[in-house]
Amino acid sequence: MDNLEAARATMAFSLGFHIIFAAIGMTMPFLMSTAHYLHLRTGDPVYLALTKTWMKGVAILFAVGAVSGTVLSFELGLLWPGFMEHAGAIIGMPFSWEGTAFFIEAIAIGLFLYGWKRMNRWAHWATGLMVGISGFISGIFVVAANAWMNSPAGFDWVNGEAVNIDPVAAMFNRAWLHQSLHMQLAAVQAVGFAVGGIHASLLLRGRAPDLNRKAFTIAMAFGATAAILQPFAGHLAAHQVAHFQPAKLAAMEAHFETSRRVPLYIGGIPDVEAQRVDYGIPVPGLLSLLAHNDIDAEVIGLDQFPREDWPPVVIVHIAFQVMVGIGMLMAGLGLLYFWYRRRQRYPRWFLRTLVGCIPLGVIAIEAGWVVTEVGRQPWIIYEVMRTADAVTPVPGMVWHFALFLVMYLTLAAATVWLLRRQMQTLQSSAAEHHG
Repeated sequence: MDNLEAARATMAFSLGFHIIFAAIGMTMPFLMSTAHYLHLRTGDPVYLALTKTWMKGVAILFAVGAVSGTVLSFELGLLWPGFMEHAGAIIGMPFSWEGTAFFIEAIAIGLFLYGWKRMNRWAHWATGLMVGISGFISGIFVVAANAWMNSPAGFDWVNGEAVNIDPVAAMFNRAWLHQSLHMQLAAVQAVGFAVGGIHASLLLRGRAPDLNRKAFTIAMAFGATAAILQPFAGHLAAHQVAHFQPAKLAAMEAHFETSRRVPLYIGGIPDVEAQRVDYGIPVPGLLSLLAHNDIDAEVIGLDQFPREDWPPVVIVHIAFQVMVGIGMLMAGLGLLYFWYRRRQRYPRWFLRTLVGCIPLGVIAIEAGWVVTEVGRQPWIIYEVMRTADAVTPVPGMVWHFALFLVMYLTLAAATVWLLRRQMQTLQSSAAEHHG
């Protein structure tokens, strides 16, 4: 593993770890606030128990997310000094605004944790809601910075230097809206289904049925709604990528030759040397339709780009297929959730299916970020700066990668142990309450 590969692996692993906790940290406060609201409206103690358990989970995940997010900030400067030398002045605004949102989130979570019986109850509830809102906004600012790497704006690049810098235009670049929409929905979808699946598992085992049914209903209401909306956000994203990053779209669909009425492949493995897709199922004209809203539209293929500018086609195509496949499955299950909710009953096969879906949302998020990041290669700033030109000249990055690998795995194990302990405490309390 050379220095560039080690730096990329470190960044990929750090982001892949942080994004899970960022997604949970953005969504769990809304679940917690909903349970708290229902307790304040109905006086039901089960909702109060649920609020306090989810509150402890939010606190644990906030701490882990803050640590892993801070590490990522340092890594940008340590691993990619060439990037920060030029990009810092252009894209610093969303990072500073993200910091402001993070401070508000930290203050709000402190008030919520220690505000019980010390604040007006609705003001206290509002602090919990503010945790979710500020976390959500924080996520949008981070995604806006990443979107700028995919669709750079707000500067002129003259003789290897950025001039005429406009940080507002940089932040609100052409990719920020569809990337933010896609990512925020993915976070709600993944966490809603994961939490819903956990409580479906406990329902199937007959543990604290009243509490677990209420928790399941809240979590799935969020997850199912996001899952149903996500295909529309995905279509918008594909449409924008077709216009602003055609090489990435071509890699996503392993589309090698520019043509019209282009099929969309379901599955398949690209053979890059032969420039074809093996074992895939082509749907005629569907890629043209998705990319340009016209079944006969021309879609630019990889043949329009020098071979050295192609993203890793096999990785991007498979990641895209995984993301879309999981997304469509969860959208279907989301529709079924609302169907069964109207009937006030959930069949056991449906609950078992949701238990099997617990990790799928997170897998889809990871696959989506592989598409976003690997699909942009070999550029760190699309068509402006290559990743190889931005990496640190300091040798020994492989040791840095090994250190972070061990640290993140240890942190993940500790977090899972803490959350599992909180769930066991909740189930024991609920069993005693009903027993």
